[in-house]
Amino acid sequence: MSQKNQPAVADALNALLADSFALYLKTKNYHWHVQGPRFRDLHLLFDEQAAQILATTDLIAERVRKNGAATLRSIGEVGRRQSIRDDDAAAVDADADAMVRNLAADNEMLLAQIREVKAAAEEGGDIATSGLVDGWADETEQRIWFLKATASA
Repeated sequence: MSQKNQPAVADALNALLADSFALYLKTKNYHWHVQGPRFRDLHLLFDEQAAQILATTDLIAERVRKNGAATLRSIGEVGRRQSIRDDDAAAVDADADAMVRNLAADNEMLLAQIREVKAAAEEGGDIATSGLVDGWADETEQRIWFLKATASA
């Protein structure tokens, strides 16, 4: 990989890492607070998706380190870098359909970031990162598909 492009790849990966943590916590928040007639299905779906997102965070961080850069070090740094918005509403459990729509939109934002990482990796000649992000994109596309298929009309 070109040394001059290493920082660009690491920066794109760290942005993805911040949003992955933000999306993980938001998905768990919805998992913990979902209510209503679709409780069981959504509770399980959100938990499954959160576990998948969390599993990816270690892989992202390891790619940052393999590129010779530092990873995110704290929740504060995640908060400063994330572009996916938190849902701090006290009545988060009021609307399961809104939860599904929010997570679908957030996963679409994450997919756009994955594409940015892919572009930076390819420009930098980082074929390992470029190859890894393909799987992350596929998982994210599947989450989007499941969420959109779950959404009420």
